[in-house]
Amino acid sequence: MGHGGDVIAELTTDHQEVEEFFGKIQALPSGDERRKKYAEQAVIELVRHSVAEEAYLYPAVREFLPDGDAVADKEIEDHAKAERIMKELEGVDADDSRFDRLVDDLMTEIRAHVRDEEDHLFPRLRTAASPEELAKLGDKVRQAKKTAPTRPHPSAPDTPPANKLLAPGAGMVDRLRDALTGRGKD
Repeated sequence: MGHGGDVIAELTTDHQEVEEFFGKIQALPSGDERRKKYAEQAVIELVRHSVAEEAYLYPAVREFLPDGDAVADKEIEDHAKAERIMKELEGVDADDSRFDRLVDDLMTEIRAHVRDEEDHLFPRLRTAASPEELAKLGDKVRQAKKTAPTRPHPSAPDTPPANKLLAPGAGMVDRLRDALTGRGKD
């Protein structure tokens, strides 16, 4: 959840962790209940990651890139699509016929988003922002992930200041629910 380094290193490591969960899901046969467990773990990480990006990365993108508003708006829309899939996936068991389709849809959406960020957005941001600014953003993203929700909330605000105000409360409720249900545990 917190890896260290500047914002790009932090978020790239998150991407790698989620891809590891996707690999574990794909390695198991359809209907295997462990696929649901790995999907839940991927969702927890994706939600934390998305909330932190929306709170700190995308405002920086708006500030540092000349077309930052358009770039940030596209990234937020990508998150919204993924969040709707995650919300639907939340209520589906691994042996449900919809599970495989939803997981495939989520992996396709996330992999395209990751490629876009790593191939286009991150290099542009590294050029536009100073190493000090990127390091400060990394610290802010790590802090945000500690209190972020762990479940999808598609109707929650996804831009500051409302998202920064509401996310910690939703995160606290989500972590309590996770503790009571054992969700996200090995």
